[in-house]
Amino acid sequence: MTLTPKEKMAIPPQPMPEQDPRERAHNMREVALGYSADQAKLEASRCLQCKNAPCVQGCPVRIDIPGFLRHAAEGDFSGAYDVISQASLLPAVCGRVCPQEKQCQQVCTMGKALKDVAKAVAIGRVERFCADRVRETGTAPLPEVAPATGKKVAVVGSGPAGITVAADVRRAGHQVVLFEAFHKAGGVLVYGIPEFRLPKAIVQAELDKLQGMGVEIRTNFVVGRTRKLTDLLDKDGFDAIFVGTGAGLPKFMNIEGENLVGVYSANEYLTRSNLMKAYDSDHAATPILHADRIAVLGGGNVAMDAARTALRLGAKEVHLIYRRTEKEMPARAEEVHHAREEGVQFHFLENAKRILGENGHVTGIECLRYELGEPDASGRRRPVEIPGSEFVIPMDGIIVALGNESNPLIKSTTPGLETDARGHIVADEHGRTSLPRVFAGGDIVLGAATVILAMGEGRRAAAAINQMLAET
Repeated sequence: MTLTPKEKMAIPPQPMPEQDPRERAHNMREVALGYSADQAKLEASRCLQCKNAPCVQGCPVRIDIPGFLRHAAEGDFSGAYDVISQASLLPAVCGRVCPQEKQCQQVCTMGKALKDVAKAVAIGRVERFCADRVRETGTAPLPEVAPATGKKVAVVGSGPAGITVAADVRRAGHQVVLFEAFHKAGGVLVYGIPEFRLPKAIVQAELDKLQGMGVEIRTNFVVGRTRKLTDLLDKDGFDAIFVGTGAGLPKFMNIEGENLVGVYSANEYLTRSNLMKAYDSDHAATPILHADRIAVLGGGNVAMDAARTALRLGAKEVHLIYRRTEKEMPARAEEVHHAREEGVQFHFLENAKRILGENGHVTGIECLRYELGEPDASGRRRPVEIPGSEFVIPMDGIIVALGNESNPLIKSTTPGLETDARGHIVADEHGRTSLPRVFAGGDIVLGAATVILAMGEGRRAAAAINQMLAET
């Protein structure tokens, strides 16, 4: 039955089933339980099938969103998956962790008509359902691979950008070797995002797909140490290299007390929990911070992940301290909502001045109060200290979640590779760097960004690599 636009607008947005907050705050199982088939069909049927498809322009990898929603509305979830997979190798991942409300759903005509982005078509949730359905039924076909070209490409880093490049370059028939510094591939998808947001079995399924296409994955391989970037080209016979090493060097505040026992970067804390399974003490002996009162400094998604993980690891109280208001927080509204439901306590317009300790261990945090001034370069109102507003909160653990920068290893071991003042590799819109045959993308170019933006960078770089190899 064909619905009129008016009838589609009358269909209410389908809520996402979730674990009860009182239960999920103490387990690592996924919070969002996923749509039923009926919910997925009904939500997909809300799509107005706009001719100009603004949602496609809002998607960094340009998925044919009306196309896959049309299939899903008809219950043809395999057909929907086929449409998605033409542009994305990671639909089960993106459907879970991408900020659709700031990308495809932000420009959705339905959301605009109803004057609320929360009432836009839930594109990500339907994408997730289609990907899960195909994976669980074992009907996901491997992408087609062109005949072998004899060309060989190295992909450094196995996060979202690297996975995307590996898939697109392999599809063109080139041999691909994916290098990963850790003992497990997946990059930020496995070390940065908690199990309760992104089950690692889903990431592994996508990596298995890559290997099924013929991509070789080499772990425990640190490019810049195990082998220099230039050696891969000059000695190992690679015809091109893509660098997608991400932004894994944590930022600190450089305040008194940051070297006390009980202070972690969110990067290390989440890596120990996610990649090294510290939360599963029955099977892993990974040491990690266990404290009763933990302060998390920051307001992004990583801060939410750290705060929510701390609750699951047994903290009695978790306090998130952020120097602006909730309106300026870069974290997804959904993550903030989930954190608050689970018991995280929010402190706005406050920030750490120094960390207090006794006998080398954290005992508290001295904070300042702030007010908002004029907008800064980010467009957000600048936080301004209120003199004399210091106060102390007792704490026995601190997690610093202020973002990450680029690791300088590849830059320091690769003469001629141009970087900017923050250590990001300089690349053009096609991922070309200052060195011939070397491309880069993702967080190593953008700074810490999102999974889907990294994938978009990877797609553009892969297209440029394939074009270059076709001409040589």
